[in-house]
Amino acid sequence: MAALISRLQDNRNVLGLVFLVPAALLLLVFLTYPLGLGTWLGFTDAKIGRPGVWIGLENFEYLWGDSVTRLALFNTIFYTSVASVIKFALGLWLAVLLNKNLPFKATLRAIVLLPFIVPTALSALAFWWIYDAQFSVISWALTRMGLIHQYIDFLGDPWNARFSTIAANVWRGVPFVAITLLAGLQTISPSYYEAASLDGASPWQQFRYVTLPLLTPIIAIVMTFSVLFTFTDFQLIYVLTRGGPLNATHLMATLSFQRAIPGGSLGEGAAIATAMVPFLLAAILVAYFGLQRRAWQQGGKDA
Repeated sequence: MAALISRLQDNRNVLGLVFLVPAALLLLVFLTYPLGLGTWLGFTDAKIGRPGVWIGLENFEYLWGDSVTRLALFNTIFYTSVASVIKFALGLWLAVLLNKNLPFKATLRAIVLLPFIVPTALSALAFWWIYDAQFSVISWALTRMGLIHQYIDFLGDPWNARFSTIAANVWRGVPFVAITLLAGLQTISPSYYEAASLDGASPWQQFRYVTLPLLTPIIAIVMTFSVLFTFTDFQLIYVLTRGGPLNATHLMATLSFQRAIPGGSLGEGAAIATAMVPFLLAAILVAYFGLQRRAWQQGGKDA
């Protein structure tokens, strides 16, 4: 028995499994169980205060014909697509900039990270004040400069509200993209750039043919997380607009909450949340197969 225990202690695989057990239990309790319960509720007519009965796909059939749900799906895809593209472009630009030998580089990196550190609810409250219809600092500055003649209704007009929430999400999400890509840039050996310079490559050609290809795996990972975080955004939208005006900023996450908790229809809200899963899986699979393709091009077996 003692010999068996000794062999198990020396076995790295067994030891690794032992260390994974606490994390696996936490995921099982706080992730797997809520996901399973939510999926089950989506196929029932559960209401707050009473258990539901199995109704199959009725919730999903109703939601497919519901104009508000379709609008929320459009808003979610539009919000995620636009915000993710802008966050990637600004994040990559900041990462390249911060990777250079700048004065006070450490301080600048800390400043860039600040929006991501601030709690989302506080960020949303700050933007709520910035976008206020009567006291907006943006409108005040633009009127004083003579660029506009009346205050902008940032959160009262549907399209203004969409772009205003996207701007708030970009401000909060760019630091995550920038710092992660910066970490990837610092793993690229300077010898590649020296060789490219000797071959007469311009700065743009070095970026196009050296930086981007070597940074592709990091880009795939960071953008997958960025898309997932943006697609499931709740706090920012709920604090800023609560889905208004006229449901113009309702995302799937906020609509799911509204139908399930204030509305009392747990089954319907759970069905909306469950309908988000295929989109999230699609984002993960795109990143996974992109990494696999990149590894194949480089002659590797995996990413």
